[in-house]
Amino acid sequence: MIQKIKRFLGIGKPNPKEGNTVIVNVERLERRVALLDNGVLEEYTVEREGEQNIVGGIFKGRVKNIEPGLKAMFVDIGLDKNAFLHFWDAIPAALDAGLEEIERASSSKKKQQQKITSKDIPSIYPIGSEIMIQVSKGPIGTKGPRVTTNISLAGRYLVLMPFTEQFGISRKIEDPKERQRLRKIMQKLSVPEGMGIIMRTVAHGTRARHFVRDLAMLMEQWRSVEDKRDSGPAPLCVFQEPGLIERTARDFLTDEVDQVLCDDAQTTEFIREIAGKVSRRAKRRIHHLPTTQPIFEAVGIQKQIDEAFSRQVWLPCGGYIVIDETEALISVDVNTGRNRGSKDVDKMILETNVEAAQEVARQLRLRNIGGLVVVDFIDMRHRKDQQTVYKAMKDRLKKDKAKTQVLQISSIGLMEMTRQRLNESLRDTMFEPCPYCQGRGRVKTPMTMSVEIQRRIVTVIHKHRDQAGDLVVVVNPDVLNRFKTEDGKHLVELERQHSGRLIFRSDPSLHRERFVIVDAATEKTIDQA
Repeated sequence: MIQKIKRFLGIGKPNPKEGNTVIVNVERLERRVALLDNGVLEEYTVEREGEQNIVGGIFKGRVKNIEPGLKAMFVDIGLDKNAFLHFWDAIPAALDAGLEEIERASSSKKKQQQKITSKDIPSIYPIGSEIMIQVSKGPIGTKGPRVTTNISLAGRYLVLMPFTEQFGISRKIEDPKERQRLRKIMQKLSVPEGMGIIMRTVAHGTRARHFVRDLAMLMEQWRSVEDKRDSGPAPLCVFQEPGLIERTARDFLTDEVDQVLCDDAQTTEFIREIAGKVSRRAKRRIHHLPTTQPIFEAVGIQKQIDEAFSRQVWLPCGGYIVIDETEALISVDVNTGRNRGSKDVDKMILETNVEAAQEVARQLRLRNIGGLVVVDFIDMRHRKDQQTVYKAMKDRLKKDKAKTQVLQISSIGLMEMTRQRLNESLRDTMFEPCPYCQGRGRVKTPMTMSVEIQRRIVTVIHKHRDQAGDLVVVVNPDVLNRFKTEDGKHLVELERQHSGRLIFRSDPSLHRERFVIVDAATEKTIDQA
């Protein structure tokens, strides 16, 4: 076994530190998938037992209420929170602007579609009506899922659109000759009337027979959706995206992936079975790697995974970036750090910023974070250097499957960008807010608490002046230590203002920001926080 592991770790081939490698870890409560590019972690996905991924799922829902002011409706799909459906997402045949459209719809049907506007939606889908929708964005924070009526089913090479009579080719396929070849193949495919297809990026260089097979599988899948749709009343889930392992086999087994290593024999065979339906060549790239230790540690990427949760990320040049996630945006600060390698300051700053741009693009993908992103680069004097950093960011983002939009660096050194956010970030999946600091990441200092408690004691003394007596003040041990070592004279002065004594006690179980003031005679709580 040791020799086999050594062969996988570099003495023989395949080698996870060369080319693109997918590592699959299967455990009782968790399944993990990592994508490596020459040994560098690019994507990391976790699926846990009992968790439900509803993105891509198709539901027969029921309209619960309509909000004309928001131009949206809320749909009951059987979850805790109703789904949000914007009027525009409810207009039939709303098109994805990221695709080249090849029109096939008749002119009369096109005119009919053009007449439908957002004003017509409430009459098309009144409250209580049933509606077929697909989840386009999962619930994030306090927000429910976002859905659309433009349903699609993703295959290996094609995306089937049952209700949209439009055809398209992925914009990421840029070669004009290849687009022309795919267009000819598309026109020969037997797509039912009223349906459309999109050719995915992996369709590049694929032979016609693979599209025929993929279309047949998608049509069979859609017939199953229709049968389930008619089987019962709303709300009803009629299609659910496959689990992590099956999605990995569908989306990652491209010509760009050199190998798949899995630590579970049964899962390895399952992935091979899925791959074999599409490509025998892909099946040969899937290997079982038995190890006595977790596979991510065996191939040496566990440290990279741990770094994905760090606020500070170091760059090869010695600089570093600081990533902060908030509900509204992601802020990234770039610093030179230990980078003192060049006497030319402009060259050093450019080197740091270029590495930072590449690392930011990688971290967004790795941590699965998105929304509005603002990157504060180190100020560059020359516009040419700013363009170099902008190009580095754009080039690295080409690997990202999520939709991104990047603006040029502003005059104050800020780059604004957006990244499509479909699910909770990796941080939100793995962590929960700290019960001690309530997710703030900060607690009040002992000095702050000393000032606040003294202020409250003064309030209590004046409020209960007619009921003078000893007061017991219970505080956190850190605060009591502050009272004893630095603020004793202030407490003596307070005691002079009060005819009774001030007795301080510590309670290790008490939160640092909490305290209790008790009447010593009656043991009744007078004030607390």
